[in-house]
Amino acid sequence: MLHIQTKSQKLSLLDSLEINNNMNGQEFSYFGKEMIEYIKNYLENIESRRVTPNIEPGYLKKLIPEEAPELPEQWKDIIEDIENKIMPGVTHWQHPRFHAYFPSGNSYPSIMAEILSAGIGCIGFSWAASPACTELETIVLDWFGRAIGLPNAFLSYPEESRGGGVIQTSASECTLVAMLAARAQAIKRLKQQHPHVEEGVLLCKLMGYCSREAHSSVEKDAMISFVKLRILETDADASLNSETLRLAMEEDERNGLVPFFVSTTLGTTSCCSFDNIKQIGEVVQNFSCVWLHVDAAYAGNAFICPELKYLLEGIEYADSFNTNPNKFLLTNYDCSCMWVRDRYKLTSALVVDPLYLQHGYSNSTIDYRHWGVPLSRRFRSLKLWFVFRSYGISGLQAYIRHHLKLAKKFEALVRKDKRFELCHKVVLGLVCFRLKGSNRINEKLLSCINESGKLHMVPASVKDTYFIRFCVVAQHATEDDINYAWNVISEFATELLETITGEKEIQDEVYELSLEKKRNILAYKRSFFVRMVSDPKIYNPSIAASTTRRIIGETRAKTHDSVQSPSSPSWISWPLAFLFQNKSEDNTSSGNVSLRFRHWDTRVGLNPGSKINGGARTPSPEQGGTSRKYLDSVSSKEYKESRKRSSSSGNGSSDGSNFK
Repeated sequence: MLHIQTKSQKLSLLDSLEINNNMNGQEFSYFGKEMIEYIKNYLENIESRRVTPNIEPGYLKKLIPEEAPELPEQWKDIIEDIENKIMPGVTHWQHPRFHAYFPSGNSYPSIMAEILSAGIGCIGFSWAASPACTELETIVLDWFGRAIGLPNAFLSYPEESRGGGVIQTSASECTLVAMLAARAQAIKRLKQQHPHVEEGVLLCKLMGYCSREAHSSVEKDAMISFVKLRILETDADASLNSETLRLAMEEDERNGLVPFFVSTTLGTTSCCSFDNIKQIGEVVQNFSCVWLHVDAAYAGNAFICPELKYLLEGIEYADSFNTNPNKFLLTNYDCSCMWVRDRYKLTSALVVDPLYLQHGYSNSTIDYRHWGVPLSRRFRSLKLWFVFRSYGISGLQAYIRHHLKLAKKFEALVRKDKRFELCHKVVLGLVCFRLKGSNRINEKLLSCINESGKLHMVPASVKDTYFIRFCVVAQHATEDDINYAWNVISEFATELLETITGEKEIQDEVYELSLEKKRNILAYKRSFFVRMVSDPKIYNPSIAASTTRRIIGETRAKTHDSVQSPSSPSWISWPLAFLFQNKSEDNTSSGNVSLRFRHWDTRVGLNPGSKINGGARTPSPEQGGTSRKYLDSVSSKEYKESRKRSSSSGNGSSDGSNFK
């Protein structure tokens, strides 16, 4: 490496350099083979690495210069830094000891497709921008849709179909796009009924629905879409009950709100529970213009197995469906597949068509820039094309069945040990289990296991029961891996239980095990990374504080003398509250707005005593709800003016109950 001390010396050397590409074709070929070999060795020998990094936050800043290099560096130095600086901070998701979250799909064919996609380097925002990029995506989405059992109405090529598939970045984006399409359809309908009411007033009437076990991204999508979201409690199986949904939607309609979107889940993140979309679909059919979305990010891939297609029953009621091959179908991130029943409803919510993006075939081809948020799109369909052709449907089915078999083996090991209990039904590759006893004991068990670096798992909590999630993740996982994992878990459980007399709770806040070998302070600090995954209160104290807020809120709700909602407890997320908070410059609130969101775990009930827009009842602040006096005054005034105009012009709506 060259070391230049002065600015003049740097400039002198720069002037003498011939400016050209740092890597030519011959070097690319040589170093490309070297990189392929590095990746192969990494994946084949990944078991020799610690599954989670043994570092502290900010470790990399100490190893990498503060500024980008002014002069080109040698490729060999870059390669050396991968192993010396990057790998020490990598969590190895392909590791056979990694059992957290859901699988991060990967395979050699998928990696090869990524290389080709990067080499081609096209930006496929329209058919004209790269016809093969668009057409291959349409074809492989039809392949995949047929394989998992979607009706023809969701496919692109059947003549009678108005539907089709598209690759999005993530399941979060799929839900967001579906919600935006649903919002556009609802506003369009309401605007036809109430032509003189501003769209902003109509917007504040919209209410979406999901279960408490739906992915947190649904709430974020509602925040982005500026709509209310009612988060409903689940039944004993952690599923959204259709009767609970019906009662909530009817109640909201009586209160002047407009149900417009329902997000269901097949294979929830916490425990892989399944909503009954057939029963939910039948409920949704009784309401006008409600969009039913089905999120099957993990589980949907498994529906290529005929014996698992029963889980898709009721899909004919859905307006959109998504699943992630980058979770459970050997395809690396990003690759989230989404299908819609009516692509025109989707694109009408997202079309922006400047002259410089138009082309002569717009009326006869698909332009995927209208199907999502980004304009630019990578050639991601190559990954699915390579994977489907390399493994075939039969090979992918065998892979999924093998993972399910390993999960059943782990389930059997849990059942054999009377110290443990299963928490939810094992349907696919996820097993939810816990030590019999308190939540604290299980938090401590997981913390100790993760801290050791021998395994990596994450927790979940359903109905205030904390449990450990064990997911079969590695592509080439074996029964030996399952046996190893159970031995580690069993050994740590034995060690932990020996330190506890009876059901004594562990009182220290960091849950530090009282064994001498765990007292090394440096090792403890370095274990922070894995401990914070096991117990999020460690790195986010507000989560711990939320428990107190929830208890206080529940106590107030019990003592309040108002009539309670007939439906199950629910949570309302309403991002517009931020706009009406009216904070002054000294950061003190001048309004009476109480922000309540699900991640604060705060329950709300409808208070019949308060009204918005003359009809929509809202929770009182004492019940943990949101006061909306400002919106009351604005929207009521605007609505009254609208009613006067409608009456004088003869355009009154027969559906005026929502806006009286």
